[in-house]
Amino acid sequence: MSLQKFEQSIQIDASASIVEQCLTDRILMHRWLNPMLLCEPVGEWSTDIGSKSRFLIKLPLWPPTLDSVVVERQPGLVVWQFTGFFHGRDRWECQPHPQGTLLLNRFEFQIPNPLVRWGFNAFASKLTQQDMQAQLQRLKKVAEGVMG
Repeated sequence: MSLQKFEQSIQIDASASIVEQCLTDRILMHRWLNPMLLCEPVGEWSTDIGSKSRFLIKLPLWPPTLDSVVVERQPGLVVWQFTGFFHGRDRWECQPHPQGTLLLNRFEFQIPNPLVRWGFNAFASKLTQQDMQAQLQRLKKVAEGVMG
């Protein structure tokens, strides 16, 4: 079972602190997340190390879930580690630049179930990558809107 990585970045015309706020504020987060994805806190919402949340894909009959925990946290950096039908990490890093912020996202994962892995690679991998790019575009709009 190999580790898969999807990496993307986007230049945002907003400060790193505003971009980070879009990653850590649940209300702002739901403005850029895929509308089929819901993030629920397990306990109090936080992005401090050890904080837990659950991501649910809104599908009828069987909503797949990922349980996540914040495993790295610094100013401008949040890393969620998750388990469920995927095992891996979702890393978000804000790099300040004179013209705003370069946001880097790296999604590293393994899919333990061979049937789910085959289905994902055959049908959902490219869609997932496209959705991650669209998600970055939505995040950019939210962050730049917070600035304006």
